[in-house]
Amino acid sequence: MIAPEQIRAARGMLKWSARKLAEETGISLPTVQRMERDGGLDNTLNKNVVAVQKALEKAGIEFLPENGGGVGVRLRKSGAD
Repeated sequence: MIAPEQIRAARGMLKWSARKLAEETGISLPTVQRMERDGGLDNTLNKNVVAVQKALEKAGIEFLPENGGGVGVRLRKSGAD
């Protein structure tokens, strides 16, 4: 599962506002804002987490899993679909 800090970082890399992410996913702005707070994913419906992850991946974000150095995100190289 992705982490709140990954969502915030991904939005920053894409220069998306929370409102833009809400529009891209069909999720309400307050729900997106709640998901981005520490512990915010604990009470979030799985379908909303999946929708956020898919929208960000479609926009070019790769989510990096915990590997001893913490979770992360990066922009996919152009043409690396």
